[in-house]
Amino acid sequence: MLYWALMFLVIALVAGIFGFGGIASTATGIAQILFVIALVLFVVSLLTGFVRRNS
Repeated sequence: MLYWALMFLVIALVAGIFGFGGIASTATGIAQILFVIALVLFVVSLLTGFVRRNS
């Protein structure tokens, strides 16, 4: 999922360079959402690992 967030970020940067503001802002928004989802899943995975290790 982090891969897709980085790809949308690259798309946003390229679109921004060429002057496509609408596409750039949409791709940036998607990249931010995917990054937050990946971060939440990472934290949940860490917490699950700690709970299983201590049990």
